[in-house]
Amino acid sequence: MKKRKTRYTKGEILLVSGIVMAVLGTFLIEVFFGANIGHLNMSVEKMKYDITNQEKNNENLGMQVNELTAFDKINNIVKDMGLAYNNENIIVVNE
Repeated sequence: MKKRKTRYTKGEILLVSGIVMAVLGTFLIEVFFGANIGHLNMSVEKMKYDITNQEKNNENLGMQVNELTAFDKINNIVKDMGLAYNNENIIVVNE
C-alpha cells in the first residue's frame, strides 16, 4: 500500500490561517485590554484614596476655622489687645 500525500487547497490554507490569526488576535486583544482595565482600576482606587484624604483634611481645617472664629477666642484676643467689646457696634448683614 502506498501512502497518499494530502494536498490542501489555497482556500483551505487561507481558512485555517485566518482562524489561527483570529484566535491569536483575540488572545492578544484580551491581554491588552485586561492590562488596561487593571491599570484603570488602580487609578480609580488611588483617586478614591486621595479624595478620602482630602475630605478628612477639609474637615480638619473646617474644625480649626470654627475654633479660631469662636466668640470666646475672639473676645480673649480683643481683651489681650486692650480693646473692649461693644455690642452696639455690631452690625448684622443679611443677604
